[in-house]
Amino acid sequence: MDHARYDKRNYPIVGVQEGYGDWVRTYEQTVLDEMDLRLLERLETVNWAAPEVILDLACGTGRIGAWISQHSPAILDGVDITPQMLAVARAKDIYRALYTADITDTGLPAQTYDLCIQSLADEHLPALPPLYAEVARLTRPGGHFVLVGYHPQFLMAGMPTHYDRKPGEPVTIRSYVHLLSDHVKAARAAGWSLLEMDEGLIDEAWLQKKPKWQVYAGLPISFSMVWQKV
Repeated sequence: MDHARYDKRNYPIVGVQEGYGDWVRTYEQTVLDEMDLRLLERLETVNWAAPEVILDLACGTGRIGAWISQHSPAILDGVDITPQMLAVARAKDIYRALYTADITDTGLPAQTYDLCIQSLADEHLPALPPLYAEVARLTRPGGHFVLVGYHPQFLMAGMPTHYDRKPGEPVTIRSYVHLLSDHVKAARAAGWSLLEMDEGLIDEAWLQKKPKWQVYAGLPISFSMVWQKV
């Protein structure tokens, strides 16, 4: 469902490619590790040393890729729809190859990757089944899919994905609310089995960096899921 029905801020809305192409200037300074990297650190069912080849879907500036390169010896490829983001990722020199493509239709060869990962992008997809189906196509039998998402409850609380186009001019990147049950339904239909799930709350670590978010204390802001291809 379109996030607009829950939007309490009413910022101007821009498309994904336009938004991230503009946000690239400040993206790594504004996305906090508590949103996604902390959840990755807590995963218990992923042996990062095991995969030989990993695909970073919606790799953006390479934040997640940089974390992976510190925890895994695997060859790393990346896919993103935004050329400006890919230019930053390319400069990190951690990817074997980077592709400009939609994460639901990458055009990459089937059964190429031992593990696929996608962080903070599913909320921009109108529907989830194409994502889970494409990742199932790309992943080898027995492989894994790690997804870190923006929690639907936080979106429904009225807080969209947003950035400042210029100081004092916030804009929202078009988002959609996908319930956690929507993920389970889409994943099961594509042949995935859930191994692990976790949720990140607005806690003291968050409030130290964003004191104005006291009103959101205790709410879930992000989640992680680990799927295995059946």
